[in-house]
Amino acid sequence: MGFVLRLLVSALALYLLTRVYGGVSFAPGADVLSVVIAALVMGIVNALVRPVLLLLSLPVNILTLGLFTLVVNGVVLWLVAAATALNVSGFGAAIVGAVVLAVISWVLDALVGALGLERRQ
Repeated sequence: MGFVLRLLVSALALYLLTRVYGGVSFAPGADVLSVVIAALVMGIVNALVRPVLLLLSLPVNILTLGLFTLVVNGVVLWLVAAATALNVSGFGAAIVGAVVLAVISWVLDALVGALGLERRQ
């Protein structure tokens, strides 16, 4: 149940991102399944590719005091857009979209926690 809830929260966050920020959108004709697939791909890329990118960019990340993580998050969003029906208008839009997505996800996670929908362990 926790996986499904987290997947749906991620899908809602991606959908809200496309409504709030014009630099990221879904392809015309994309349905709910496309949004859920994009959220699933986002989870896979965050679990497998993002740690490798963070490790490879560690020296630059240290020099920039962690700000390069924003670029890594933009690359992750860009990769998800390349594999799904998500469209990103440019690399700058990917970085801004990743920041907006992080804020939306944070708010939705806080809301799910406040409503008690997530199981505590």
